[in-house]
Amino acid sequence: MKTRKASQTRAGQRAIAAICGGLALSVAGATCASAEEKTDPPFKLTFNVGANSDYVFRGISQTDNDPSVFGGVDATIGGIGYAGVWVSNVDFGNSTDMEFDLYGGVKPVLGAVTFDFGAIYYGYTDQPKGSNEDYWEFKAAASVPAGPATVGAAVFYSPEFFGKTGKATYYEVNAALPIPNSKFSVSGALGRQQVEGPADYTTWNAGIGYALNDHIGLDLRYWDTDEHSFGKIYDSRVVAGVKATF
Repeated sequence: MKTRKASQTRAGQRAIAAICGGLALSVAGATCASAEEKTDPPFKLTFNVGANSDYVFRGISQTDNDPSVFGGVDATIGGIGYAGVWVSNVDFGNSTDMEFDLYGGVKPVLGAVTFDFGAIYYGYTDQPKGSNEDYWEFKAAASVPAGPATVGAAVFYSPEFFGKTGKATYYEVNAALPIPNSKFSVSGALGRQQVEGPADYTTWNAGIGYALNDHIGLDLRYWDTDEHSFGKIYDSRVVAGVKATF
């Protein structure tokens, strides 16, 4: 769920993975006049499907501590534009059974910094009448290489948060590091969710990923928040996941 105390209705937030992945740019000159110049296609689709032992977003379980399955499709447009849709099962203790996210934006590059400006619509199916679970967020993020690592920061703003709870802002810093000469990588993030009312909390995660091949990856991640008093979905947990892209 979004942010709620134990007495409040569960709110759903999707597990947006760390924002620290940037665009990699390469510039190569032709070795002869007849050599073809390689360029990115103007439009490309990428599909993904996967499963987690728990769907956790910003430290909060969205499936009441149960497993999730998810899938989505992403389009890259003109090298810097993107759009996509993503779906997952959820369990808020009511009739809501699925989350679907629609998003789009641009990722311009300035020097070593990759920016990400976009919007996300969070929708929910079979939600109870009057629960007002659907909402928008707007994102501004940036990431930069730091040696072999990538570090980033992001801000998400909603003018009317889940359940019509008012304005909300989420701040995050994150980092990712590939382990040299291996298929492993480590990553983590620290974030702060602020909502109008007494539901603010801090969350953090750290984990290790493993690339089985170019299309399938595994992730083992520890999540926690500083507000276990809000309910069990805010408690610390370890989540295992697998994701395939094609």
